[in-house]
Amino acid sequence: MRYLTHLPRIAAAIILLQTLYFKFSGAPESVHIFSTLGVEPWGRLASGVAELVAAILLLTTRWNWLGAALAIGIMLGALGAHLTVLGIEVQGDGGLLFALALGVLLLATFVLVRSRTVAMEDVKQWTGR
Repeated sequence: MRYLTHLPRIAAAIILLQTLYFKFSGAPESVHIFSTLGVEPWGRLASGVAELVAAILLLTTRWNWLGAALAIGIMLGALGAHLTVLGIEVQGDGGLLFALALGVLLLATFVLVRSRTVAMEDVKQWTGR
């Protein structure tokens, strides 16, 4: 059961990491997205670096809450871009990128809430309150 608590942060990190190839290699899909947003290439590269940092932090024991918070911010931006500029479906992907962003948002939110809860329980145990 203890290992199941790690699955949400591992899943979120894997999703974030698998998109890095597209961002850092300048894949046409990624270039299209960031060109449409008017931030190509710097927005694409900065987004990739931020997602890499979030994924690494999610995989750490001590800083997973920070990775979750960073991932939440990144995914809120991605979802906002989908809902306002890009549309849910981008270049015929059937909404896959939108669904992945929503999935990471939900997983990261769970990790952040879980981390806060565990931290509060530890404080109560240490202080005896």
